[in-house]
Amino acid sequence: MSERTAVITGASAGIGEATARALAAAGFHVVLGARRLDRLEKLAAELSGTAHSLDVTDPASVAAFVQRIPECHVLVNNAGGARGLERVVDADEDNWRWMWETNVLGTLRLTKALLPKLISSGDGHVITVTSIAGHEVYDGGSGYTAAKHAQAALHQTLRSEHLGDPVRITEIIPGMVETDFSANRFGGDTERAAKVYQGVTPLSPQDVAEVIAFAATRPSHVNLDSIVLKPRAQLNGSRTFRSE
Repeated sequence: MSERTAVITGASAGIGEATARALAAAGFHVVLGARRLDRLEKLAAELSGTAHSLDVTDPASVAAFVQRIPECHVLVNNAGGARGLERVVDADEDNWRWMWETNVLGTLRLTKALLPKLISSGDGHVITVTSIAGHEVYDGGSGYTAAKHAQAALHQTLRSEHLGDPVRITEIIPGMVETDFSANRFGGDTERAAKVYQGVTPLSPQDVAEVIAFAATRPSHVNLDSIVLKPRAQLNGSRTFRSE
């Protein structure tokens, strides 16, 4: 079997970087996309992969990125994030707009553009990293949960629309993962971000990446529709056991 290609968005840090490492170790040629090209190029060199600049919120950037990819067997839609933690009455429309552009339209753009190549490969796989926020709600999280619900619905619709095509569809649904997610959500306030993980052992990016790699390496007739993974101490987005 010739080397298979896996395209990973948001690959410069966190879950994306860990996924690049896991899929490269599993024998994939990894094509990495993110805005921080300097970090991407260093990682790509380490993994014998390929790095291209990518901003999923910019249609022109997506088009240029996809044009440089001759074939694709696995697409990992990982780029996304949250901004703010305001209640609905205080909602910041700019934050909402960014979350929808990144999580929803970003996933749409990459998936739409690469689906023909995924299907023509004869054994394609779309893996989208959503969140438990795409399946529940919590106070202050309406902008993010709304975007993640939409992203999950988009992804689940693909499973129906492409039933019978040679492409698998897997949704990865993590709970609390310790990345720069919270720091970005709070505008770089690392002290506030650290409190999110205080008294609990969260998932690591590697934990999520191992699950992604597992899904991507199942036999082609096996479709893992959705995989939920959370820290042992987390019940849902609102309830977590924290040690003193």
